[in-house]
Amino acid sequence: TPTSVNYHFTRQCNYKCGFCFHTAKTSFVLPLEEAKRGLAMLKEAGMEKINFSGGEPFLQDRGEFVGKLVQFCKQELELPSVSIVSNGSLIRERWFKKYGEYLDILAISCDSFDEDVNILIGRGQGKKNHVENLHKLRQWCREYAVAFKINSVINRFNVEEDMNEQIKALNPVRWKVFQCLLIEGENSGEDALREAEKFVISDEDFERFLDRHKDVSCLVPESNQKMRDSYLILDEYMRFLNCRNGRKEPSKSILDVGVEAAIKFSGFDEKMFLTRGGKYVWSKADMKLDW
Repeated sequence: TPTSVNYHFTRQCNYKCGFCFHTAKTSFVLPLEEAKRGLAMLKEAGMEKINFSGGEPFLQDRGEFVGKLVQFCKQELELPSVSIVSNGSLIRERWFKKYGEYLDILAISCDSFDEDVNILIGRGQGKKNHVENLHKLRQWCREYAVAFKINSVINRFNVEEDMNEQIKALNPVRWKVFQCLLIEGENSGEDALREAEKFVISDEDFERFLDRHKDVSCLVPESNQKMRDSYLILDEYMRFLNCRNGRKEPSKSILDVGVEAAIKFSGFDEKMFLTRGGKYVWSKADMKLDW
């Protein structure tokens, strides 16, 4: 059952994160109505949570494309949870005014609270300060009743950082901490657009980082092993991606063969999904949040 689905509807991005494992290999984006058709099929098959990701979701039509999908999933499909993962650089307050009521969770990627480290990683964008922007987005989430989440990829450049104070001050509902992951053909190997080897850390390094932040109550750690099998990832053609062998092997599109046939090729480990806490209180209607 595709309870929780991550739909990477675009591979295009305005950042150049060196460890990115879903790189800009195509510029394809499904027409809006086709994307809606696929989302309706997933709902029919049992989807409760959709997470829109990229690339950068707010690049397409200045956020209108993802906004319309968010509204469709909440209003038409009545999904319990609709979320977005973004680098946050392109989100404007007018988007919250128009679509905020339909969004349960906004996850912003932030790997460091040191702007120099962000630039080293590839999250720099001219004069815009990634950390300052994070605080602005946090405030908008409060004002427009959207649950705020932070995603961090732990890598060679931030593994020694102490983020306790900043995370506690921002007070996200969840702080997802990922171990830097190599995916053949995406951020590793001859046909890859990125070379992430220099970012990789050992399991021991990752554990030390987690131990340093063990008092942060919203911390949700994800090692390489947990990540590889426990996500249902749909690419820009609505194909499930099987990451079990260290690369992304696509199924046929759900638009062509249906959800049931496509999901068999996903390599999805439902038990690992539940073990890593993939199912949680994910509807903002059920969160006891002080907006």
